[in-house]
Amino acid sequence: MQWKSCCVYSIGVFSVVILIVGISLITTGVFPHLMYSVIEKNVVLKNGTEVFKAWEDPPSPVYMQFYFFNVTNPMEVLEGERPAVLQVGPYTYREYRPMEQVEFLDNGTKVAAINRKTYIFQPDMSYGPESDVIRTVNIPAMTVMEKFKDMSAVAEMISAYMRSTGEGLFTSRTVRELLWGYEDGLLKTLKLFIPELDDVFGLFYKSNASDDGQYVFFTGQQNYKDFAQVDTWNGESSLNWWTTDECNMINGTNGAFFHSVINKNETLYMFISDMCRSLYTLYEEDVTVKGIPGYRFTPPSKVFANLTVNPDNAGFCVPAGNCMGSGLLNVSVCKQGAPIVMSSPHFYQADDKFVEDVFGMQPDKEQHQTTVDINPLTGILLQAAKRLQINIYVQQVPRFSQTGKVRTVVFPVVYLNESTVIDDASAVKLQAIVSKQNVVENIPFIFIGLGVLLGAIFMIMMCQQKVPESTTAEREPLLSSKHQTAD
Repeated sequence: MQWKSCCVYSIGVFSVVILIVGISLITTGVFPHLMYSVIEKNVVLKNGTEVFKAWEDPPSPVYMQFYFFNVTNPMEVLEGERPAVLQVGPYTYREYRPMEQVEFLDNGTKVAAINRKTYIFQPDMSYGPESDVIRTVNIPAMTVMEKFKDMSAVAEMISAYMRSTGEGLFTSRTVRELLWGYEDGLLKTLKLFIPELDDVFGLFYKSNASDDGQYVFFTGQQNYKDFAQVDTWNGESSLNWWTTDECNMINGTNGAFFHSVINKNETLYMFISDMCRSLYTLYEEDVTVKGIPGYRFTPPSKVFANLTVNPDNAGFCVPAGNCMGSGLLNVSVCKQGAPIVMSSPHFYQADDKFVEDVFGMQPDKEQHQTTVDINPLTGILLQAAKRLQINIYVQQVPRFSQTGKVRTVVFPVVYLNESTVIDDASAVKLQAIVSKQNVVENIPFIFIGLGVLLGAIFMIMMCQQKVPESTTAEREPLLSSKHQTAD
């Protein structure tokens, strides 16, 4: 019987030890730290690795969709009525954006590259062909009128020329022309007097099959938190784009959608050359993409807020002190003086005034918000949608009859949705990593569960142990019948 008692007590001791080990593993976070350390060692841009190959030529397809705003009442607008527009689109293009001229620098701690972007039209994913005609604001004409409005003699000559050619505040052009460029008659004439002037205009003129300069990235060799973050763009330090230290970088122009391990308190930045600035995002909610958990980051309304709300936007008050309402950024200084204003699609998160000024605006968070979904363990991008709207600041210019009695209005021209979702092959690999993570992180709970189970078995076995039976002599009464004497 002694060996049975020893076995029972051994089970009890073992259950307590396992419980202590399980609780210790949870409080110290040994296994999660071990998992993170393994991932951090592999989060380095090093030639020949799978991570480097995915960075050099991203496997997930990237699509650029354009939604145009077709003006339906041009004559009424010239008479001072509210503009009415009809959204037309999408016109979808597949983006190909491999890294080129890759060169490692500073003993492998940095890597330089050129990112050439090529757009291929996707008819099956589009509303119509590139030959569809859109009526919109005549951006070259509006730009010229704004530029020369204070030069009376020149303005009168340009106005007379525009009347002779029939050019006005609005123009009708194909999707292909508006995006990739067309020879403009007014600009061609002005080029005779201003030789350096480009006589071709397009919203994304010279952007197809081109690059926007050299990027230098951190490889993550010295610090895993710097993995794939931008150090410089065309020689300009990324420190000029923001001031906070708690941030990670998304390069929204080149597909470098990789990060170090992230948490909900970090700030992610997306550099957008079209806006001459970085667009920062904050954690909003947990999401799941193709069965993979992720954190969703979105830009707060403060990003597009006016100077009184966000002093950092003072640089977009052009000229100095001339600030637009919240939800808009004047980027004319980046666009050779063209009165271009950026916003979220349909003036989402902008002052109500801009929505009400144009009939047809229907801001919606789900459709018009920029989002970035990232797996927190690996820092790999699961899904992203960069959504921006290009607008033109339109106002009556007294010396140009072409503006008529038009209201002062921020006129929507087109909004873009640049999006990507992790490809299936990469998703399968990431799902395997997430599954391993779940197993590893649950090991302490397995220990605790096993300890509880053994503890229960120990209690049951203790209760089932029987008390040893007494001897015959012990069971006999002190006075038996044979010892009794008769009276």
